[in-house]
Amino acid sequence: MISKSLERLLSRLEESRYRFGSGEVDRVVRLLNALARIRVKDPTSFIRLHETLLFLRAFPQAPGVVRAVEKLLNSFWKKVAELRAGEEDLSSWETFEFAGVSGTTMEDTLSFDVARWLIRRLPGRVEIAWDNYEPGREAGAVWPRFMPLLEDDAFVEADTPWRKWLDSARGKKNSAEWLIEHFESLELPDRDKAELYDSLRLPLRWDLGNSRVSRTRNFGTMWDPRQKTFYHTEPLISRSQVSLAVELARKPPALIKLSRKEGERVMDAIREVMLVRYRELYGTTLGDPASVVRADVGRGVSIYLWSLPPERRLPLRAYVAGFTWKNGVPVNYIEAIGLCEWMEVGFNTFYTFRGGETAWIYAQVLRCLCHLMGTTCMSVYPYQLGHDNEEAIQSGAFWFYRKLGFRPGRPELLRLVENEESKIAANPKYRTPARTLRRLAASHVFYELLGSEVGAWDRFSTRNIGVRVNARMARDFGGNAQRMRTESARRLARSLGANTTSWTKIEKASLENLAVALASARLSEWTSAERDALLRIIRAKSARDEMKFLHLTRGHPRLRDALLKIGS
Repeated sequence: MISKSLERLLSRLEESRYRFGSGEVDRVVRLLNALARIRVKDPTSFIRLHETLLFLRAFPQAPGVVRAVEKLLNSFWKKVAELRAGEEDLSSWETFEFAGVSGTTMEDTLSFDVARWLIRRLPGRVEIAWDNYEPGREAGAVWPRFMPLLEDDAFVEADTPWRKWLDSARGKKNSAEWLIEHFESLELPDRDKAELYDSLRLPLRWDLGNSRVSRTRNFGTMWDPRQKTFYHTEPLISRSQVSLAVELARKPPALIKLSRKEGERVMDAIREVMLVRYRELYGTTLGDPASVVRADVGRGVSIYLWSLPPERRLPLRAYVAGFTWKNGVPVNYIEAIGLCEWMEVGFNTFYTFRGGETAWIYAQVLRCLCHLMGTTCMSVYPYQLGHDNEEAIQSGAFWFYRKLGFRPGRPELLRLVENEESKIAANPKYRTPARTLRRLAASHVFYELLGSEVGAWDRFSTRNIGVRVNARMARDFGGNAQRMRTESARRLARSLGANTTSWTKIEKASLENLAVALASARLSEWTSAERDALLRIIRAKSARDEMKFLHLTRGHPRLRDALLKIGS
């Protein structure tokens, strides 16, 4: 049971996150010093302390608070060791919100790219979680590439001792490292290696120890010594104080292009951030280090954004990922996928920091994205609002976006939200029921800048384009994807007057992707200038900077109208 003194200290420290003014700094430091002396035996209290320390490190009142917090966090693994020695149940720490504490172990089925990176990052500390892994036919199909004569056992026997085979082959090497090393040696493209490895669904387990690769100590890794810590001496900026219209009308932030070496450091940092939270995004795993930009937007906030390398890009849309650091602490991650002037944006603030100027930081992220991507219409995924996301329903996520000015894209949902707003205006204590929030989360919400065509993208989805393309493939090509791609590309190239003989493999794939998407568009009615511009767009899709492709699509009204028609 938690002692009354510990409960009192923890409650006061949690309250201190939002207390400012004279005398408050000394009070916070005294609380931190007192908690450093107490032996915390209760895992729930322990995680409360951990999360409050991280918040104070991101939103400190003074240098003394930073020093005291860092001292506690850097020794946290010792406190965890005491809990583990006492055989305390730490299973409550294995959630998305609370995993990744120094001194604990983690287990996950990682993609090939992340597994390879992790083994290099924590050599000797990553193992196969054999107690949660039962290899089967997938191992029989893959492992013989590395182990002579395994087929004689795996192809015909029902009791193949997979671990014995691997242990005999790896010698003194770590089993996970041996497997990754042999996957890397395959004479296959990285994409094929990844697909082969991922088919194994191999669970890995790793010990965080006192590594920086933990939520506990994952601060300062992207800190520039020239940057100054922002100390909070006044109340934090609340959502009600943020006007998205005002923020987006401001001069765009300066986007600083980083060197490739600096970009690789950013890629390492985001993989650490996501790994210890059991998260993995396409763009955080496969980001292009040569494309990273940074914006320093004030109040200790730096936003990093990047796109994908040519060989990993999406067929039609342009992709941007990123994350935000607050005084050197990672507080959220970002995903934006755009076409023409429209983008879908995902903004995910980590649980620990959701009380810390979230709306203001979100506005700064949108300022950066609009500047980088040329966006004038933004939409938010239904999942972010609560579709199949109970946490977002309970937190009322829909209202976060609505109060910033977003509108539902479906007329019946707009009427529903306006009805809810009338109820709130009549009774400030009224709360929207969960069942209503689930209805409101059923489709995208939108925000258009001044001058943007309101409602143009409400019914658009690249999924609609894909379904239509596949229906055409079934109808006209007997389900043969390659035949459809080849024939569509040939027709489009001829229409554009393009000789693709010297094109790269990636350029030809870009031609095929847009060819199958635009098969129903009447290109014969386009002007020669419009067809020439489309040719430039196709080649820009695989160029060094994918943002060039995105800006070119925005400047091609005929292409935009065709895509909207096909995808709506």
